[in-house]
Amino acid sequence: MDMEEYSPRKADDPLALLLKQDLDPLSVSELTERIARLEGEIVRTRSKMDLAVNHKASADALFRK
Repeated sequence: MDMEEYSPRKADDPLALLLKQDLDPLSVSELTERIARLEGEIVRTRSKMDLAVNHKASADALFRK
């Protein structure tokens, strides 16, 4: 899989800017903090996906009856 597949379409999108950020000036502790924040965002995003999937499944089940 190509990372471009998951990249946002707009150049000014925050995720696109994040992916382009130069990591060289960051210290180990700053990189550790960055990873922790990104992992937190992954958890938040997965939770949102789970809610959306469960909501859709509930709606599908309701309208199938």
